[in-house]
Amino acid sequence: MEVPVIDFSKFCGEQRGEAMALLHEACEKRGFFVIENHGIDAELMEKVKQLVNTYYDEYLKESFYQSELAKSLDKSVSLPDTDWETTFFIWHRPTSNIKEIPNVSEELCKAVDEYIAQLIKVAEALSELMSENLGLEKDHIKKAFSGSSKGAVVGTKVAMYPQCPKPEAVRGLREHTDAGGIILLLQDDQVPGLEFFRDGKWVEIPPSKNNAIFVNIGDQVEVLSNGIYKSVLHRVMAEKNGSRLSIATFYNPAGEAIISPAPKLLYPSGYTFGDYLKLYGSTKFGEKAPRFESMKNTPNGH
Repeated sequence: MEVPVIDFSKFCGEQRGEAMALLHEACEKRGFFVIENHGIDAELMEKVKQLVNTYYDEYLKESFYQSELAKSLDKSVSLPDTDWETTFFIWHRPTSNIKEIPNVSEELCKAVDEYIAQLIKVAEALSELMSENLGLEKDHIKKAFSGSSKGAVVGTKVAMYPQCPKPEAVRGLREHTDAGGIILLLQDDQVPGLEFFRDGKWVEIPPSKNNAIFVNIGDQVEVLSNGIYKSVLHRVMAEKNGSRLSIATFYNPAGEAIISPAPKLLYPSGYTFGDYLKLYGSTKFGEKAPRFESMKNTPNGH
């Protein structure tokens, strides 16, 4: 199965309709896609990756290979409930904690902050495009994620999946769906490992070239879309031939945000069949969607 590739620049041109259709199909039938020409500074993205790799080499690599996990792999045939990864998490919104992370340089702080500021604009644009494709107000997802706060919560999981001597014995990251909203991944351009499960098989996601961003849908978008867009099971495989970098940014609802399917996407409920038949009699040869919408407004309707 091919991974859909979406040219973000087309959303502002004559090919907007084509791009919107491709985005909708990717969200509905895949749950993941790649975006190119997203407008984020390419040199900045390379700098972030380089600085994170340096941070791993200087402060995380040695301690990881000396950890109980690494030692356990030498003694075990299999570690089924373990993830072969070393990570740290950065909060960006509503407040940043990046300067509280041990040994993080000022240069890395500045590069990440600049990258995230540009990435949030892409995430917000995606939320608007998804809302539009669902037939909702453009800011529906953005408002739903905001709750009573000023906006969606944004955080980044920085992960390294170190080179593994026994990749058959452990997962880099076990199978899961993402709890949140829209996930935007800046990943390694050399080492593979990410896989998504679709149509009964695991799909290998190749390393990202030319700083393309891999996007997948989280559980809350599935709920808001009433199941039209689906979050997808995925995993990371451990690799014997190199360490894989993953910088996954989560555009998520605020903790107090109330999540429910958009009313426009719900079928009517609570009406009597007799009332439906009365309406059906005069609209039988018309489209059913307006009929359903009308039933939502009946006294016993939703």
